[in-house]
Amino acid sequence: MALFLGFQVVAQDKKETKLALVFIGNSITQGSGGPNGSPPPTHAVNYLKKEKGIQDIAFVNVGRSGSTTVDWLPGIGKYFPLATKAADSLFLKKDHQLIFSLKLGTNDSAIEGPNGAPVSREDYKLNLQTIVNELLGKYPGSKVIIHHPIWYSANTYNRSKYLAEGLERLQSYIPEIDALIRGYKTTQPDRVMKGDTKSFKYFKKHHLKMFKPENGQAGTFYLHPNEEGVVILGRNWGKAIAKIVPNP
Repeated sequence: MALFLGFQVVAQDKKETKLALVFIGNSITQGSGGPNGSPPPTHAVNYLKKEKGIQDIAFVNVGRSGSTTVDWLPGIGKYFPLATKAADSLFLKKDHQLIFSLKLGTNDSAIEGPNGAPVSREDYKLNLQTIVNELLGKYPGSKVIIHHPIWYSANTYNRSKYLAEGLERLQSYIPEIDALIRGYKTTQPDRVMKGDTKSFKYFKKHHLKMFKPENGQAGTFYLHPNEEGVVILGRNWGKAIAKIVPNP
């Protein structure tokens, strides 16, 4: 009898985590890489479903092509209501941990074209902080994970103009993301975490295999992952999210 009760207690204590995820981003978050692909959030969720201790996952992908941090600013950004509409429904799942996954910066870094571009490194950090503060305040107990942006080629020039200047600006955002997250360790402990940091270098190294070649005004450029690249990116996001999942 004592042995049976012991096993019963262990079983009761072994609770599993349930997640509710909102993915915020641009075309890289929204896109599937090709006609037979799925966007990175889907692959991130598929990865997380295989993790021990995760029982259920609900998620919404609100990534919007061409968007900048300016577009996602609360109150004035045209896309922020998409994030809150998704989060409002997921927040009702009180047994689920609400997590916002952010990956923005590519379009902010452009020389011209996207809304607000070029966005300075200082304004980029301020915009992110404004977005994150609103999410944390509106959804008590929620968490935010911020991924580093990924590499693009220095000749990227479609309808918008990026080029080497844009790539340099994009790289300047990375230390701003890290500094922002460090600041939250004091003001909002365990609520804002660093996400995927490996994909920038990985896609730079493997761009011929992992990106779609696109014809632009400065030659063939590499900006968007292909179907294989999207899978890798999604898994990297999933691995990063798994690290911040509460222990069951």
